[in-house]
Amino acid sequence: MQFERLSYEEFLKSKVRLAASDGFTISDDEVNPALKPHNRLMVKWLVEGGRRACFASFGLHKTVTQLETLRIVLTRTGGRALIVAPLGVRQEFARDAVEILGWDAPPKFIRSIEEAGETGIYITNYETIREGKLDPRKFVAVSLDEASILRGSGGSKTFREFMAYLTGDAGPNGNRRGTEVVEYIFIATATPAPNDYIELLCYAAILRIMDISQAKTRFFKRDSTKADVLTLHQHKEEEFWLWVASWALFVNRPSDLTGNANDDEGYIMPPLDVRWHEIPSDHTKAGTEKNGQFKMYAETAIGLQGAATEKRNSLNARVNKMLELRNEDLSAHRIIWHDLEKERNEIEKLLPECKTVFGSQPLDIRESIIRDFSTGNLQELAGKPSMIGSGTNLQKYCAWSIYLGIGFKFNDFIQSLHRTLRFGQVSKSVRADIIYTEAERKVRKDLERKWTQHNKMVEKMIEINKKYGLSQAAMAQILTRKMGVERVEIKGEKYQIVNNDNVKELPRFETNSIGLIITSIPFATQYEYSPNYADYGHTENTREFFEQMDYSTPEAFRVLMPGRIAAIHVKDRIIPGGLSGLGFQTVYPFHLDVIQHYTKHGFAYIGMKTIVTDVVRENAQTYRLGWTEQCKDGSKMGVGMPEYLLLFRKPPSDTSNAYADIPVFKDKPLQQMADGSTRKFVDKTKEPIVPGTGYSRARWQFDAHGFTRSSGDRLMSSSEIARLEPDAIFKLFRDYSLNTTWNFEHIVKIAESLEVIGKLPPGFMLLQPQSWTDEVWTDITRMMTLNASQWSQGKEMHLCPMQFDTADRVILQMSNPGDKVLDYFGGLMTVAVRAIKHGRYGIGVELNPEYFTDGAHYCKAEEHKASIPSLFDVLEVEGAA
Repeated sequence: MQFERLSYEEFLKSKVRLAASDGFTISDDEVNPALKPHNRLMVKWLVEGGRRACFASFGLHKTVTQLETLRIVLTRTGGRALIVAPLGVRQEFARDAVEILGWDAPPKFIRSIEEAGETGIYITNYETIREGKLDPRKFVAVSLDEASILRGSGGSKTFREFMAYLTGDAGPNGNRRGTEVVEYIFIATATPAPNDYIELLCYAAILRIMDISQAKTRFFKRDSTKADVLTLHQHKEEEFWLWVASWALFVNRPSDLTGNANDDEGYIMPPLDVRWHEIPSDHTKAGTEKNGQFKMYAETAIGLQGAATEKRNSLNARVNKMLELRNEDLSAHRIIWHDLEKERNEIEKLLPECKTVFGSQPLDIRESIIRDFSTGNLQELAGKPSMIGSGTNLQKYCAWSIYLGIGFKFNDFIQSLHRTLRFGQVSKSVRADIIYTEAERKVRKDLERKWTQHNKMVEKMIEINKKYGLSQAAMAQILTRKMGVERVEIKGEKYQIVNNDNVKELPRFETNSIGLIITSIPFATQYEYSPNYADYGHTENTREFFEQMDYSTPEAFRVLMPGRIAAIHVKDRIIPGGLSGLGFQTVYPFHLDVIQHYTKHGFAYIGMKTIVTDVVRENAQTYRLGWTEQCKDGSKMGVGMPEYLLLFRKPPSDTSNAYADIPVFKDKPLQQMADGSTRKFVDKTKEPIVPGTGYSRARWQFDAHGFTRSSGDRLMSSSEIARLEPDAIFKLFRDYSLNTTWNFEHIVKIAESLEVIGKLPPGFMLLQPQSWTDEVWTDITRMMTLNASQWSQGKEMHLCPMQFDTADRVILQMSNPGDKVLDYFGGLMTVAVRAIKHGRYGIGVELNPEYFTDGAHYCKAEEHKASIPSLFDVLEVEGAA
């Protein structure tokens, strides 16, 4: 049975990644009418998705939403369902199940499968599953309440265990539980990603929406030395949030879902009164430097170890401040949040009427204390945010929290704050007093930064909900509009370049019309060169990348003359230790897959030219070849990564002599005869050759060798030039202006691009029209000195952009004058430019409009023999500065 390949349009649409719906379609009347309108919509969306997250704000009834979701799932599947909740929360489920949903009995709390029946909804805590006492795979559906407890992409035991149970993923420590997984999974929390995007990716992995490493590659720039340092690609921002919205529901207030402002009655969050209290640090306990010298001041940018020391040193001062604040209203109900056991001991000693909750207490006692406080029977409660800061409703009698200290964990802080800052808060405002020391100013700053980031993320998702509703079809329609580009063609006497998808452009060329193909192909999953789904870098994995190549490579084979060469420029790829799962960097031999791909489509592989690279520069990018690391462990380093020029040949029509249908012919050099005349070289004579004539034996030896070097000089994109400081831009533009045909509109475009990124100074004209006469001075300006490191900080997205000398040697050796030379991943049109320079006809196809525009200018400049700024020009400008 022959596999029928998707059409190219269908293939591109398949690259749109929104979460699949794997649940049940239900009608509105199947949902308990006791639920509020927004909760009924949430339940319907969760059930129909099958594996979904509910990121509703504090007090929007996630408890009843989870209970009703599981009830409806069990009506279709039978069996049993499990709610996993943090300490002190099961009473909320018990009360809501009976008082709101009208159940005859609350869900039963269990610690082992033996305590459960064959059907029904049960509840347990995270510790039970983490310690292996209860296997969630024994349940049809599982709902994780306050799932922010799972935070951390593998760093916590809780996350690793749940990944192993729910997804079958072995995780970093190999905790595989077999192939069996939980079919229906739901997640609920009000703080889905308070610290970083990585937490959202964890939820996606738990729900089996997308693997963490896959999502990192698809949406984020990465720090190769720190796997979880993520920066969202600017052009992927909309797609990322639409993807998240396809499996996660963000709700701040009921009207976000219902669209009816009247539904917000009773759901207005009370104002928050945050009061920061800075305690002077004891600088006599500042400690010592590494060299043993005493520090003059306590650190103001401390890490975890320093923070613990600072907390111990400042304990008495912080406790005294707490007592001072408490004395403002001794009758008030109050929560005192703390982190250290010594802090708890001080609270118990000074405030005997305050009940404390701690880990070694029996579970029943802990829950009894929390219940007494939530019902108003206890006036003061003390505990750690990490223990009782999630899930509990403490707002009915309490509107005041005192934080005895400050910490790095924003999730614990924001969760604890919202135990009282919730809908249904009886007080007109909620007060939070936060005590910290002078040395902890940076900790406070980081806390405030994360708080702002959290609010922005929630606002972004609410905006998407309002714009698209809960329709995945509407979201997918937006993304599919980004497929392909409007074709633009620019021709000169010696070149033709096209802004288009090469899969759609290559069929336009005549069969057997191209004399040489030379290109640097992109990389699977490494970079995306444009926000277009036709972008080859916009792939989830290597398999999908080569699937897209399967549409273009047969056309490249068709258009190439029989017997001629396709020279493919590639480089292997470094896999960071965080992605390899091994803890150290490995190498993906990309060039091997490229060889297999091209030979599969009819090309004959005839050799590989290895282009050596600068190991020092490479180490600056990957940090894997460092001298210091080699001294620590010589087994870790590996070797430098060369580039490769893979040579493929299209078989000639006549294979009897192996010559191309139209051979690439070279004249041998002239010989200098004794009488002063010259003649074509004859092998048997010993007369010297005339230097610079014909194709010499010396040049042949270098061409035939398997190794080569490159100067590294190449074309510059306007965005790369824009990263320079004004002084360097001015000098580069001066030389360009004096040697290039003046193009007013192009110059304005450059200036406008610089203005957008803030590089066009308001105080002087950066791009001054230059004069050819010495009577007019235009080379004097007043600027800051160029920062010589600025260029080195810029990262070109392609790992091995085509260099001038590489293109030159291939063009001169493997094509005839007048041949059409094609680069169907044209980029800045380096190949087309060098083809023009050497008397060929340059052809380039490029998807990215910005690269195409820059390339069009370079081709025109080369055709008119004008000056073109290159990488070496920039480095020369830097050196002059």
